[in-house]
Parts: sequence; C-alpha cells; structure tokens
Amino acid sequence: MLAALLLAAFTQTIDSIPVRPPPRTVAIDERLAVDAHIKIGDRLIVMATPGGSGDTVVVAAIVRRRADPSEVARADYRVIMHLDELQSIVGYGDRVDRFAVATRGAAATDSAIRHINDAAFGFQAYRSREIAVETSRTFLVVSRFHRAIGVITIVASAIFLLCIMLLKVDERRRDVAALRLLGISARSIVRAVMVEAALVAVFGSGVGVALGWVAAQLINWHYRGVYRTPLAFALITPPIVVLAVTLSLVLGLAAGLLAAQRLVRMPALELLTGRREERRGENVLSS
Repeated sequence: MLAALLLAAFTQTIDSIPVRPPPRTVAIDERLAVDAHIKIGDRLIVMATPGGSGDTVVVAAIVRRRADPSEVARADYRVIMHLDELQSIVGYGDRVDRFAVATRGAAATDSAIRHINDAAFGFQAYRSREIAVETSRTFLVVSRFHRAIGVITIVASAIFLLCIMLLKVDERRRDVAALRLLGISARSIVRAVMVEAALVAVFGSGVGVALGWVAAQLINWHYRGVYRTPLAFALITPPIVVLAVTLSLVLGLAAGLLAAQRLVRMPALELLTGRREERRGENVLSS
C-alpha cells in the first residue's frame, strides 16, 4: 500500500497552464448578423483597432433595433457588450459619453435632473422626451410639409368636384325646369343637389383613404427593407382620416350649394327652352 502511494506521488504531474475563464457574451443587431452571416453561438474577436489585440466573445443574442428616427439613415452596426469589457477594449476607464437613468414619476425625474446638473460638472441631464423631440425635428418638418400637401390636394379636389357638379347640374337643367314647373320648390332642388354632392364627397373620401392606406403599406414595406428598421415611414391615423373626410364633405357641400344656386336662380322657362343662350348668341352676332 505504501509503495503504491509513493509511486503515485512520483508520477503525478502539476498542471502549470492557468484555467482560462469562459469567453464573455455579446449581443449584436440583426443588421450585422445578416450582413456578416453570424449566428448565435459563433465566436468573435473584438478589438479597439484593426490588427490589434482583442478578446474572444460569444454571440449570445441577436436583437432588433428600435424604431428610432434618429438612427434611420445611419449604417453603423451595434454590438451590446458588458461595461467592464467595453472599458478594457476602448481604454476609456471610468469615462462615459452618455448614460441613462430610469426614474419613476415626474417628481423623481425632476429631482434626478436637478441633482445631476448640480453635482456633475460638464454633464447636462435631459429627459428622454426632450432628446427624442430634438433628434426628430427634421421628421416633424417633413410631417408638417406632408400635411400641407394633403390639405392642398383636398382643396384642389374640391375645386374639381365643383366643376363636375356644375357640369352635371347644367346637363340636367331641363329636368330641373320640369320639376320647377311641377311645383317643386327651389329649396328642395338645392337640397337634392347638396345630398348628391355629399354622397360623391363621401365616396371619394373612402376611395382616397383606401388608396392612401395601400400607398402607406407599400412605402413602409419598401423603406423598411432599404433601411432595415421597424420604423413606420407613412401612417394613416384616425385624425388624418377624420380631417380628410371632414374637409371633403364640407367642400363637397359647398360645391353642391354653389352649383344648385347657380341653377335655381334662372327662370324655369329659360332652363327649359334655353332662350337665354339663344339671345346671347344673337347679341354676339349682332355686335
């Protein structure tokens, strides 16, 4: 027994290779995963400069970017790392450019902003809402510009609707004259023309909303593929639909009223016989 123990002691070797800790994990965005053909579990070497020394990491997750308008036009890749590993790679130490603090309630947010601004020299604290508004001013200008284009388009369509109503009412002047001679009041004729104009406006608004929704879906599908972001580039919201339908209905009623007033002001016999047009032609020939 003693001989066996002595033999084991002489033949035992000491492992001088230090035990290496397992590689750290990182998360990458899906844009980098698609472009570089990276999958979960792949090993990567991260380094501060190309050709330098780096650390081996394992891809643990692939994340999708948020719908942030300030990052739409950027083609940068994003890698989420542990803070201590990032500091050791970039050599920043304890320095940071930006950091976020989560608070609960408006009072806690105001208190945190006040303490950070008073205690940290060189730092300025902002609410996340203020940063989002500041970085999205370009999109706000574009949104207002598109809204102005939409209003101009609706007004132009109302003018077109007025022309159509004038032509349709003028074509039915003999029918209107017959109704007038049968005793139908001018108010009833105006009301009927306005109802018809309202129906045309509502139908046109429905078609326009449907076409706008289809166009928005095509725009979002195209630009989400180009920029690889879930951001919605075109929206058909209920306030926009209400605004469009209301403007179309009001302007359509105004167009029907103008067309009907123009028609009922003429005497019924002149509408039936068209003598005013003949007199105008005679006056032109005699002059």
